Amino acid sequence: MEIEFQDESLDLLETDAEFTAGYAKEIVKAYRKRIQAIRAANDERDLYAVKGNRFEKLKGDRSHQHSLRLNDQWRLIVEIKPSKPKNIIIVIAVEDYH
Repeated sequence: MEIEFQDESLDLLETDAEFTAGYAKEIVKAYRKRIQAIRAANDERDLYAVKGNRFEKLKGDRSHQHSLRLNDQWRLIVEIKPSKPKNIIIVIAVEDYH
């Protein structure tokens, strides 16, 4: 899938090996792993199919967003932008869910 980043620091977090944006190394590693999974996916059904991603639609005011688990505490927040031939994933944030 195609990926866009809402914030430049989220793009750097994927591409710059030295950049951590203040997150722990294990969070950065998990973030990069999830970004690779998104890039490898044909569409969001592939993300749902891998149970370890914990790809979930959010509820309430955030019902237009989805999350992927980075660890027990941290989530990668994304939005799906309809596009042809494939939808685009917009990376919104890395958030502490506790």
